[in-house]
Amino acid sequence: MNDQQLPEHVKILFDVESEDGTVDLESLWAIPVSNGYRIDNIPFYARGVACNDIVAATPDEGGMLRFSGLVTASGHSTVRLWFEDEADVPVVREQLRQMGCESELDLPRLVAVDIPPAVSYKDVRKFLEQQEAARVFEYEEGCLGHAL
Repeated sequence: MNDQQLPEHVKILFDVESEDGTVDLESLWAIPVSNGYRIDNIPFYARGVACNDIVAATPDEGGMLRFSGLVTASGHSTVRLWFEDEADVPVVREQLRQMGCESELDLPRLVAVDIPPAVSYKDVRKFLEQQEAARVFEYEEGCLGHAL
């Protein structure tokens, strides 16, 4: 272990518009870097950003950091899974982990998945489509960093 202190994490607020037009907030962990903030967790609701993206943020009137733009895309993609049966969640998360994708659980049936640039999105998407067709879950693409 070295003597360097780990970078301090900060929370950045993202506006998330719901289907009815109301705006909610999602806070994401980020690490300050020279040209902004590096997202350090998987977004559940915010669209257009993914893990490891560098973003700009400015303090609001209350001093909280608010997302103000994407600085550099990381090449990661984010998808969200909504499960029919929460009993399927651990099995699917493990299958995705074996494909090289990390995931986070928000609600018992909502999972956010990070697909790193080195993982074939074509292969992951095929898996997602098969599982959706089998009615295991529905999925949506929150941010595509991979070329299709």
